Amino acid sequence: MKLLRYGPAGREQPGMLDPSGTLRSLSGRIADIGPGELAPQSLRSLAALDPAALPAVPGSPRIGVPFAGTRKFIAIGLNYADHAAETHQAPPPEPVVFQKAITCLQGPNDAVMIPRGSRKTDWEVELGVVIGTRAQYAEERHALEHVAGYVVVNDVSEREFQLERAGTWDKGKGCDTFGPVGPWLVTRDEIADVQALGMWLEVNGERMQTGNTRTMIFGVAHLVSYVSRFMTLEPGDIITTGTPPGVGAAKQPKPIFLKAGDTLRLGIDGLGEQRQTLIAWPGPSGPPRG
Repeated sequence: MKLLRYGPAGREQPGMLDPSGTLRSLSGRIADIGPGELAPQSLRSLAALDPAALPAVPGSPRIGVPFAGTRKFIAIGLNYADHAAETHQAPPPEPVVFQKAITCLQGPNDAVMIPRGSRKTDWEVELGVVIGTRAQYAEERHALEHVAGYVVVNDVSEREFQLERAGTWDKGKGCDTFGPVGPWLVTRDEIADVQALGMWLEVNGERMQTGNTRTMIFGVAHLVSYVSRFMTLEPGDIITTGTPPGVGAAKQPKPIFLKAGDTLRLGIDGLGEQRQTLIAWPGPSGPPRG
């Protein structure tokens, strides 16, 4: 099942993508897609609906973040063996955990703003894991039972802020608009093997990243279990799980960074695609929200 939210920023409505690719409205069935709708029983109830009986949504509305109510946006760094190799770093002995600000969340196709003073804005296609049930000290063998589904995430990053200014990575990861999520939440039952998903990203039509979740150093089940040792995971929380090789900072013979007017297109097998245009702060009408 593919769940999404559509409409103007801040006024999104719940929807479902049917097997033919038609957007169907869920407004007559639920008020929104939030933490309560991510619970197993709620997902089963939605899956039991006949999509053909739901109203088709006309036109091509804006797509927002596919669920509301996220309280934690957790990220994992340096989690692909081939990405670690391109950055000339040893694979970490334990997952590298940091957080992206909730205020960076936005729809998958909303414009990405280059922050004021940025010189090194970069891209990262990532698999996002969406929590559906509360997890504390989850055993790895049961960890995926806490997962509602999966999403595409672009972990947009400002490398100077992240790596060259004192302190943690967070300030280079949580700038406004640095967290496009979606286009839809694909429920866990639709993904046969989360560790075998192809992923890619293009800048201005040129392929930059090509990877597969099989090269993760720490797999999804391990990450859910690991993070739940240090903080309670709650429905609607997102864990974005690292990026494959091809980031701009690692390009040879010299790094490539994003500028206003650049376009990004990225996707993961079975999870859909995102498209973004880069704009300079503050943009034509201020920070977009999704």
